[in-house]
Amino acid sequence: MKKKYIIAIDGPAGAGKSSIAKMVAKKLGFVYIDTGAMYRAVTWKVLNSGIGFNNKNKISEMTKKTSIELKYTPEKLKVYVDGTDVTESIRSQEVTLKTNIISSIQEVRNVLREKQRQLGKTGGVVMEGRDIGTYVFPAAEFKFYLDAKPRERALRRWNELKAKGRNVDLKEITLAIYRRDYCDRHRGISPLKKAPGAIVIDSTNMTQKEVAEKILKTVGMQA
Repeated sequence: MKKKYIIAIDGPAGAGKSSIAKMVAKKLGFVYIDTGAMYRAVTWKVLNSGIGFNNKNKISEMTKKTSIELKYTPEKLKVYVDGTDVTESIRSQEVTLKTNIISSIQEVRNVLREKQRQLGKTGGVVMEGRDIGTYVFPAAEFKFYLDAKPRERALRRWNELKAKGRNVDLKEITLAIYRRDYCDRHRGISPLKKAPGAIVIDSTNMTQKEVAEKILKTVGMQA
């Protein structure tokens, strides 16, 4: 079996991309790359820098000079910004609400896209995000688009945050999911959409394990 291919997984917020990509990568012995964490990392730094979110030039320059490291441990993916562990901080609601602003800045996308291409250039990776199969690696050997009904995605996110002890409102999360979907799909730069040739998987009534197994079966059948 070919061992150095790229698996691109795209989809909207709450579709289960991260958990499923981790499962697939672990099973194959590949490297898992969470591109969304990179945009969250930049957002976190902007929030802590005093730079206004409307100052695209300063944000772009800052991004060029920022070191973002993804380190893998048996327990979780750890994210470092300029040497600082921001793994938990970048999952805050404040970062979540502002990340779409950062991801809509062309120069930021250009910088992070190059970092992503460098991480995946040798293959043997499972990379997930919103524009992996369309822009980052359009020639990826395997492309998947994960989706689920908005209500189900909101419920998953709500359960995830509740499990971490956070006091969150399901209605608020549902509205945030709808807003994020609209912004992701209608932004002028790298909008969220199914890549040509991507296999669509609706996970509304599927477990994460079932989705991962479907991806692995597809990869195994075609590789």
